[in-house]
Amino acid sequence: MSFIKKSHITLPLILFILIIIFLWKGLNLHPNLIPSPLINKPAPYFELPSLLDSKKISNKDFIGHVTLLNVWATWCATCAEEHDLLLQLAQQEHIIIYGLNYKDNPNAAKKWLMQYGNPYQKIAVDQLGNVAIDLGVYGTPETFIIDKKGVIRYKHIGAISADVWENKLRDLVTQLQNESS
Repeated sequence: MSFIKKSHITLPLILFILIIIFLWKGLNLHPNLIPSPLINKPAPYFELPSLLDSKKISNKDFIGHVTLLNVWATWCATCAEEHDLLLQLAQQEHIIIYGLNYKDNPNAAKKWLMQYGNPYQKIAVDQLGNVAIDLGVYGTPETFIIDKKGVIRYKHIGAISADVWENKLRDLVTQLQNESS
């Protein structure tokens, strides 16, 4: 009988302690460091309509130049935070930026770009989110660096800030731009 009484107290206490340990460890995790299984693999096949014209955009459009592929939406507050920096990068850094408009209303996206400016050379409309799923997107914004061969070389989760650009992305983009095709 005493064993049963002790187990009623001991077992929940052990479970409680284990939960606390897991939660404590979780505080040290960095959600922006989620590794992508697509790093150093070709961008997945896709073909989507363009937001601004009647053309199609596909993964083949990445071939021949280094590309920042930015997954964004008008309903994403964090996307708005990084937008000014994307405009600066498009003007000053000689980097090609493509957009993947994720689960958004195309008319709202066009209005948004007219109001705030367009840093993108091409924008694919992913209304159902299928291409984003194939890319392993968790949410917006996310940005991929794709090399001249169409291979994903880096994935950044969250907004790109000036610090992120200077300390993480610029050197990689420059290195990839200097590589031969």
